[in-house]
Amino acid sequence: MSSRIIFLIAALFALFILPQIPIVEASGEAKATILTVERALPFNSGLEKLKAHDKARHGRLLEAIPGVVDFPVDGSSNPFSVGLYYTRVKLGNPPREFYVQIDTGSDILWVTCSPCNGCPTSSGLNIQLESFDPTLSSTASLISCSSRICSSFIETSDAVCTSSATQRSLCGYSFRYGDGSGTSGYYVSDAIYLDSVLDNGQVVNSSANVIFGCSNFQSGDLTKPDSAVDGIFGFGQHGPSVVSQLSSAGVTPKVFSHCLKGADNGGGILVLGEILEPRIVFSPLVQSQPHYNLNLQGISINGRALPIDPSVFSTSNTGGGGTIVDSGTTLAYLVQEAYDPFIYGITAMVSQVAQPQVIRGNQCFVVLGRVDQIFPFVTLTFEGNARMVLKPEDYLLQQGSIGDNAIWCIGWQKSQGQGVTILGDIVLKDKIFVYDLAGQRLGWANYDCSLSVNVSSSTATKGVINAGQVNTNESPSPRSSLSIMTLGLTLIFLNTLL
Repeated sequence: MSSRIIFLIAALFALFILPQIPIVEASGEAKATILTVERALPFNSGLEKLKAHDKARHGRLLEAIPGVVDFPVDGSSNPFSVGLYYTRVKLGNPPREFYVQIDTGSDILWVTCSPCNGCPTSSGLNIQLESFDPTLSSTASLISCSSRICSSFIETSDAVCTSSATQRSLCGYSFRYGDGSGTSGYYVSDAIYLDSVLDNGQVVNSSANVIFGCSNFQSGDLTKPDSAVDGIFGFGQHGPSVVSQLSSAGVTPKVFSHCLKGADNGGGILVLGEILEPRIVFSPLVQSQPHYNLNLQGISINGRALPIDPSVFSTSNTGGGGTIVDSGTTLAYLVQEAYDPFIYGITAMVSQVAQPQVIRGNQCFVVLGRVDQIFPFVTLTFEGNARMVLKPEDYLLQQGSIGDNAIWCIGWQKSQGQGVTILGDIVLKDKIFVYDLAGQRLGWANYDCSLSVNVSSSTATKGVINAGQVNTNESPSPRSSLSIMTLGLTLIFLNTLL
């Protein structure tokens, strides 16, 4: 019997016999049920339309597959040019692109919305500022005070509703930062568009719904156009963050990584996934903290430990003190008990070859020659004997020159009355950082961030993707609400030097 005849018999069976088969209910009685099946596309649609239909369907299927998400990175750590790193996100339908600061020191993604009081309309970063309008997005929905989502955000103190709020009241937020700046607005649910890279190297343009802030008021330094962006992308580990939202929904892995280039032209790599590099060392995160806190246990200069009591770095049970890793901070800040020995140790080490000078309260040096040949390496030791080795450029900033001599100043500052040590971009640059939220640990390794990296979509998977400057590889490369508060301290430092 030919295959064509078999096909016709099967078709007749499906059309005329199957609809007549009774379905037996739990009671044992037979009940005839007719199921009507219709084609979404007619028989004469043509091959191209069928292929397009399959492609769209495959795209929808792939959206549910957790993969590496790759974000572009712009900006630099140089406080005299940019002083921040930022990325681009697409939100809404139709999608609009927004420039947002990369901030591991906060949880919320928020963008300027229309209308907005006090929001900058131009930027010195040579980018076109945009604003989000929920009424112009067909997929946007506002979050009410009575919603379960708003209640969960309020538990983390990232949402506000008045005691008299009704179901129609919008779930709002109001952030006030230590430098006097602030933003307020309301929450929106809408699509975020992701460039997902699967284990086979295929790039899939997917989307997912997330909750983000719609800012209609900004004040203080957020209003200044010098380094203005459209908002802030909080990469914190708590429920309201986009990282937590996407990983909870099974869209992305519960780990993200960055490698920020320290060169003046900046840039770098930012992925939702784990950058793989054999030299990465890990240290456990301090539990139940609002930020990425590590247990710093000591500082040494060229291998010699500074006389610092480790208890000055401890994190209190109430969330105060400790050592925080924060990409939204430009410089680094040491508690006073550690700052003074640090400055003294560096000065004593180089005073014979570099002339120390205090310029407007900052320890500087007049240097003839290369700083990497004059200044010592600094090592931070964390819990688990995890060491972070810092080059002179990781704690020094060039402030100009006198003839053939360059003036270099220590860019680490004294933490004024906060009892907290903050490691900002001056330390984070030129290093791979892996935020393993599932394993509650943070890892790092010195790296040339202009190179590509190997990334895994999970800390437990074997699939590896090459990302950054994305091909498939089966082995690692052999060569990978607080942050804005510290912005005020950074600006104070710069103003004293200029």
